[in-house]
Amino acid sequence: ELQQKVEETEMLKMELQMLETERVRLSLVEEKLMDVLQLLQQLRDLNISKRALGKILLSTLESCRDPQHGKAHLFEVLDTLYQELTACELLQSQPLEKAQSCQSLSNPLVISC
Repeated sequence: ELQQKVEETEMLKMELQMLETERVRLSLVEEKLMDVLQLLQQLRDLNISKRALGKILLSTLESCRDPQHGKAHLFEVLDTLYQELTACELLQSQPLEKAQSCQSLSNPLVISC
């Protein structure tokens, strides 16, 4: 019975480690998503055209169209979208402080469609 309790404890430790790993992964995805949403808000405040935004999104999806699915792919898509957005000429032509101070909504992450 003691051996069974030891095995149970080891299993619980492994599960806890897996949960912690997943928590860290989700935290990284959340941070990247927040970064992407802030860039989208800045671009909206700078009146980016829907066509330009669509091109950025399509470019992102095209570069990440590998058939792999799953958790790593999600982060790769978000990271690529972030890189595509930061490379946007409209953002590069504006000082970053000005773009961030132009936010007109009380919640900078709310984006109207």
